[in-house]
Order: sequence, then structure tokens, then C-alpha cells
Amino acid sequence: MGDIRTGPPQLRPGRALAHTNGASGSGSPHRSDSRPPQTPRGGRPSDPDGHLGTTPPVPGWPTSLFLLLGLPALLFALSTWQVVIDGPLLAADARVSRALVHPDRFSGLLADLGSVQVAVPVLAVVLVYVAVRARGIGTDRWWLPATAAVLLMALVPVLVIPLKELTDRPGAPVVPLATGLYPSGHTATAAVAYGAATLLLFPWLRSAYARRELVIGCAVVNAGVGLGLVRQGYHWPLDVVASWCLCAVLLTSLWLFLAKPRAWPRADRTVGRRGDRNPSA
Repeated sequence: MGDIRTGPPQLRPGRALAHTNGASGSGSPHRSDSRPPQTPRGGRPSDPDGHLGTTPPVPGWPTSLFLLLGLPALLFALSTWQVVIDGPLLAADARVSRALVHPDRFSGLLADLGSVQVAVPVLAVVLVYVAVRARGIGTDRWWLPATAAVLLMALVPVLVIPLKELTDRPGAPVVPLATGLYPSGHTATAAVAYGAATLLLFPWLRSAYARRELVIGCAVVNAGVGLGLVRQGYHWPLDVVASWCLCAVLLTSLWLFLAKPRAWPRADRTVGRRGDRNPSA
């Protein structure tokens, strides 16, 4: 028979109850010593190499993917369908165009920001800057983000030109004899060039203010390009909106690619961070 005791249970040496405080008075009911959790959420240092942020999955990630990928793709498919069948959306598009068309010099300058001669050199300068900085700090695969942006830029005419031939939409008020205006090539060129440049520069900016201003500047420039094209009468409003939707999918894909830890180049840390016990791990 077992030993029957009338007193309270006693702790045995080397054992710990599940809900007792740590041995060193840490106050944590889940640890037997005062060591902090292995990966405390508040103790994760920011990436000194400018990694784009938290790698998916994160809370709310399916919703974000739908807003950044699914919704633009759905709107682009809907607008393309309306153009192909000459649907009722085109009548509303024509009314908006008549209300906005007002050619002037300033609108022409805004529209020119979407030309290949302006937008692509801006992207090229950013590509060189980012590549030189990444290589200068000994970054492994320093060429990868720039190469991805170049391929995305090259993908624009591959997608836009067949769509123009497929839809064969007639010209806007100022260019009535033109065809193949849908989607807008100038809008797509500006969106991908300036958007990709923003994504590449974003990790190199240290302050939240600089990053915010960069994103706002990119949005303002692209909005100006679209407004200039419509006010000049070069494109219907739907042409511009459809290009924005298409490029939202392209830029989100680039962002997801750059957000992968193995895709975005990180500086080679052969000696590990200060305080690491096993730098080679």
C-alpha cells in the first residue's frame, strides 16, 4: 500500500509545477527560469538591410491578397468584358470623358510622364543606384531585385499590346480615328516604372516619414499621368483605370517576390550578429 500523508503535497527536488513562478522570480507561469521567450514579438530587431517587412503569412494576409491581387484582377476582367461587348459601362465612360476633356499644356506635360522616354530612364537610374548600394555592402545576390524589376517592365508591352489588338477600342474625342486604346500603354508604363522604383527604394529609406512621402509621390505622379491622358483626350477614363488595375496585380506580384527572405538580398553576415552564441547557425 502507498504511503498516506495528511499534510499538503510537497514539491520534489528537480520538479516544477505547471503554474508556478519561475525559479528566479520571473513571474512567468510557463517557464522554470527567468529566461525571456525565444522569439518575443516586441524584441525582434528591424532588418538593417532594409527587408521589405513581415514575410507572409501574417494576420489578415488573405484579405490583403484579395485587395491587392483579387480585386484589381476582377475589376480589370470586368472592364475588359465591357469593352469587348460594347457594354453599358462605355456610355458612362464617354460621359465622364466629355466632362473631363480640356487639353492644355500642363495636362500634356503630365501625360508625357508616362512615356517610355521619361519613365523608363527614371527606373533605370533607380536600378543602378540600388544595385550599386547593395553590392557595395557585400550583399549576396545584389542583382536580383533590379533584375526582377527589369523583367516586370519588359512584361508591360507583352501584356498591353495583345490586349489593345484584342479589344480594338476606338479613339477618344481628340483622336477619334485611332484604335487600340484599351488599356492605356502610357498609364501602364508609368505605373510599373515608378511603382517598381518605389518598391526598390523603399527598403533603403530608414525613416517612416521618407517612406510615406515616397509612396505618396509615386501615387501623385501616376494619378497625374492618368489625369493628363484623359484631359488631353488621348484616352478614355476606363483605359486608364484598367491599366491601373492590371499594374496593381503586377506590382503586388513584385512586392511579394521581394518580400521573400531568400528573394530580397541580405548582407552576408559571416560572423553573425553581436551576442549570437553560434554565428554559423
